[in-house]
Amino acid sequence: MSELLLDAQNLVKRYGSVEALRGASFQARAGEVTALIGDNGAGKSTLVKCLSGAEQPTSGKILLDGAEAHLDSPTTARKMGIETVYQDLAVAPELDPAANLFLGREIHRKGILGKLGMLDKKEMRRQAVDEFQRLGVTLQSTDVPIGSLSGGQRQSVAVARSVVWASKVVFMDEPTAALGVVQRERVLDVIKKVRDKGIAVVLISHNMPEVLSVADRIEVLRLGKRVARFTGADTKLEDLVAAMTGALVQEEAA
Repeated sequence: MSELLLDAQNLVKRYGSVEALRGASFQARAGEVTALIGDNGAGKSTLVKCLSGAEQPTSGKILLDGAEAHLDSPTTARKMGIETVYQDLAVAPELDPAANLFLGREIHRKGILGKLGMLDKKEMRRQAVDEFQRLGVTLQSTDVPIGSLSGGQRQSVAVARSVVWASKVVFMDEPTAALGVVQRERVLDVIKKVRDKGIAVVLISHNMPEVLSVADRIEVLRLGKRVARFTGADTKLEDLVAAMTGALVQEEAA
C-alpha cells in the first residue's frame, strides 16, 4: 500500500445553522488517483475547500504526511505542496502558456533589471516548454494567448501549472467538464502522468465511467459524510450509484 499523504478526520463545517460537513473523512495516497464523488449537495466542494485552505473546518483534523496541518489559506496550502485545478481553470486568457504556468511565481531577470521588475520571459518559456514535454502536453503554440487555444489545451496548461508546483497533493475539480472525447483523453493522460510522479491526485467528477477508468481508489460522500470506499479495479458503476443514493453504506467508511 502506498504512502498516506493526506488524512482528513471527522471534519465538520457549519455555515450558521447549515452543516455542510457532518464528520467527513477522506484519505489520499502518494502515486494514486483518488476520486471524490457524490451527488449535488453531498459536501464535495466544501470538503475540497477545507483541504485546499480556502475554508477552515469548524472541527476535525487534517494530517499531511502524518503531521497535523493548519491550512488557513490557499497560500499556506500551496507552501505545503497542495495545489488545486478549479473547474473554471483560473487562467489568464490574454497571457501565453508560459506566463500562465509561472503566474504568481514569475522569474525576474538578474541584476538591476530584475530589481526594476523586468521578467525573464525567455527562461520562463524554456522551462515551460520542458515541463509541457515532460507531461506530454501538446500545444498548438506556446507563443499565443492561452485564450486562443482549444478547451483541452487550456485545461492541460491549468493541470500542468498545478503539477509543476505541487509536491504532495493536486485537487482536480471536474477537469474534463465540457471537453470533447479527444480533449478528455488528453487531460486524463496528463492526470496519469501526474500520478506516476508520486503525487496524490484527487479527482472530483460526476462522470462515473471516467472515474472508473482512471481512479485507483474512490471515496463517496453523501449528506456531508463519507459513506463508502472502493478500489477502482474492483468496482462497478452500480456500486457507486448505490453508495451515492444511500442504497449502500459501508460501516468502515467513517
